[in-house]
Amino acid sequence: MSNTPTGRAALSHLDESGQVRMVDVGGKADTRRSAIAEGRVRMGAGAYQLLSAQANAKGEVLNTARVAGVLAAKRCAELIPLCHTLPLSFVGIEFFPDDATHSIVITTTCRSDYKTGVEMEAMMACSVAALTIYDMCKAADKGIVLEHIRLRYKSGGKSGEWHND
Repeated sequence: MSNTPTGRAALSHLDESGQVRMVDVGGKADTRRSAIAEGRVRMGAGAYQLLSAQANAKGEVLNTARVAGVLAAKRCAELIPLCHTLPLSFVGIEFFPDDATHSIVITTTCRSDYKTGVEMEAMMACSVAALTIYDMCKAADKGIVLEHIRLRYKSGGKSGEWHND
């Protein structure tokens, strides 16, 4: 969102007449920007056991999901129509098994020194990593749930730091 001349919030991808537009970042300075997204993949005990034992027939699940997430971050602008193509300086993906809930928590971090933020890239990386886990484990459990994909942190730009704890 951005602010209108009256100080009211407005959606930045809509012009004054309500038409869709790409935000013009040409006048902005390059700044260091970072974003962290998080999500969870929850599955049944049997599928979780197979994943934990790396016994999935399609191969090592989490490393495949990591590579897929990095590729997704790099290609975010090809899938989200109004995203800018960004020079990413870093994409990191971590997985945290939660045995009690038969879940994998995914945390993705993206960084860039550019004119616009990397929130969409971090969320795209998280989403595609989660989808890859689903794809590789669906033979054992079609009821796998992808949940709570959200932005946890962003920094840089005129809005500075933002936390979603």
